[in-house]
Amino acid sequence: MTSVLYDAQGPRAKRRNVLLTVVFTVAFAAVVWWVYGALDDKGQLAWALWKPFFTGTEAWSTYIWPGLENTLKAAALAMVIALPLGAVLGIARLSDHLWIRVPAAVVVEFFRAIPVLVLMIFGMALYSTYTDVSTDDRPLYAVVTGLVLYNAAVLAEIVRAGILSLPRGQSEAAMAIGLRKNQVMRLVLLPQAVTAMLPAIVSQLVVIVKDTALGGGVLTFPELLASANTMASYYGANIIACYTVVAVIFIALNFSLTSFAGWLERRLRRGKKSGGAVLPPSAVADIAGTAPTGAGGAVI
Repeated sequence: MTSVLYDAQGPRAKRRNVLLTVVFTVAFAAVVWWVYGALDDKGQLAWALWKPFFTGTEAWSTYIWPGLENTLKAAALAMVIALPLGAVLGIARLSDHLWIRVPAAVVVEFFRAIPVLVLMIFGMALYSTYTDVSTDDRPLYAVVTGLVLYNAAVLAEIVRAGILSLPRGQSEAAMAIGLRKNQVMRLVLLPQAVTAMLPAIVSQLVVIVKDTALGGGVLTFPELLASANTMASYYGANIIACYTVVAVIFIALNFSLTSFAGWLERRLRRGKKSGGAVLPPSAVADIAGTAPTGAGGAVI
């Protein structure tokens, strides 16, 4: 018995997969036990080192929560600016006009080739030399600038690839009923491409959240990881406990973002499972901005 994608497993393949699963589980358990033993031997599992995170609120109110607020602020600002900027650049790269397509391609390729940390450092130097931004706000501005420039370029490529992945007949059919190119892009191509682009866009948003830590490591931006460094020194260099808590918080943030995107993608796909709507000539003419010609309906 065969499937569309692969042949069904036989008895030997099933036994082999069960054996590999058992071996992997045993190996993983052995690694976990080794890590646990190493931490226990070094005294890193002592209750005194973990107590500040489970009793009292000083560690959370003084270090973790302010750092988390700065991380979310920088990530949110970068997302809000980078998403529309990336969409504009991605659509501009598909323009029929050379004077739009070439500059957009140069901007995208230029900022996509530069490491985001270098962009943050350049942003810090720019705000320090040529602007009146206060010293306290410069790290935030520099981090957001670097994240926006780099991720907008990456998102532009995601948008361009998502639109190009659609069948060419979609745009040809839309133009055949009289839609202008901007209407084809806005009403036909982009709504369909969003679903295809969503997983890649969410992956890039997760990268934005994680890359805020670069600002804390180099630009003294007081985000979550930088706050963990300060907290570790305050609590007697309990680095492992502090970094473990920070890692759990980052995992929770990114998992929440990914879960929301998965729910949104399923909702969008369910909404598109219905058949096309049959529009009368007058409705098509209103969309296309032309007068109706001929009888019958058009399926969009």
